[in-house]
Amino acid sequence: MKKLNVLISGASIAGPATALLLAQQGHHVTIVERAPALRPGGQTVDLRGAGRTVVERMGLRDQTDARLLHQHGIATVDAKGRRRSALPVEAFDGNGIVSTHEILRGDLAEIIVDALPTSVEFHWDDTVTAVSEDDDGVTVSFEKATDRRFDMVIGADGLNSAVRRAVFGPDTRHLHPIGLRYAWFTATVDQDLDGWYLLHTAPGGRAVSLRPDSTGTTVKASLAVRGTDTVPLRDRESQWAMLESAFDGTGWVTPSLLEQMYDAPDWAYADLAQVHMEEFVTKRVALVGDSGYCPTPLTGLGTTLALVGAYVLAGELSRSDDISTALARYQAVMRPFAANAQQLPPGGAGGYAPKSRLAVILGRFTYTLMNHWPLRPLLAAQFAKADGIDLPEYPALDSVR
Repeated sequence: MKKLNVLISGASIAGPATALLLAQQGHHVTIVERAPALRPGGQTVDLRGAGRTVVERMGLRDQTDARLLHQHGIATVDAKGRRRSALPVEAFDGNGIVSTHEILRGDLAEIIVDALPTSVEFHWDDTVTAVSEDDDGVTVSFEKATDRRFDMVIGADGLNSAVRRAVFGPDTRHLHPIGLRYAWFTATVDQDLDGWYLLHTAPGGRAVSLRPDSTGTTVKASLAVRGTDTVPLRDRESQWAMLESAFDGTGWVTPSLLEQMYDAPDWAYADLAQVHMEEFVTKRVALVGDSGYCPTPLTGLGTTLALVGAYVLAGELSRSDDISTALARYQAVMRPFAANAQQLPPGGAGGYAPKSRLAVILGRFTYTLMNHWPLRPLLAAQFAKADGIDLPEYPALDSVR
């Protein structure tokens, strides 16, 4: 197998996972990340289905199991914080909205990065600005560093991928908003979650949630509101102003969260969108995870797609010395799995953040009814998508565990 010089853009989940699997095969890997260091925090993500299988094959099961969050389930609360309905974690055999294998995004990223060999080269606080492909390799321009040549480039830089824009064109071609604006951050609240993921919805398409943190003293908070007016990705003041206006008068812990969002060390915001592309590879460039086939957090399958994509890409590269052949095969394996995962749960954005008062009331009852007919089979099919791929076996990856 020919040893490659590979650039990976992005140091969240998909990027480091791909880097680990490639570096273990002897390829030289460079990771470039816009942030100045590994991003802290992040909400809870699922390690279920094929994603969990990949973690096991990467040899990281013990590390991830040691940092799982043990939650009791999801419960809805009203404007006064009174619980109205619940779906326990045991529902759907531990693979429901809250699963038995939940881990903080930041913890998972840290585990993978810690497993990287010292040969992996990091370039922090920089980003890709241009990519020029030819028959012999790829020339990459950066915002700060000088141009460099690589055998191939992997875009694992999320929904707003710089590699995707440089190679495949503007975001308007590929981003399909679902009409939900979302913010995540760490906060403190004067309320004991008791291991539950608590969700409050209010008329106007507003949703406020709290999830347990690993510290026991803080929580993972989110504010989501329906709407199609986009807010600039890096304009925090505009994001804060929009949320202040949207959540004015919302009850429960909302006033406290609005105060704390200004100083949150791990503030993250997105106008949720899916990424749909006819091709997410070229001869020497591949997109992995959200950059190529983002399903949105509503599906609960973003991390699964990132891990499986990293595994399949590394595996196909191990099978062929011809990069373009390997990338074409990677796309063929991932496309049906990603397309199925991108199908939103029943109700989509409206199901998560209903607009009318009646829909809010009915939505609360839905969480109790989810474990019963006729909703159970519909939702069981949604949750089963994490196992919706016949994951290939790659002997070259097995041999480096």
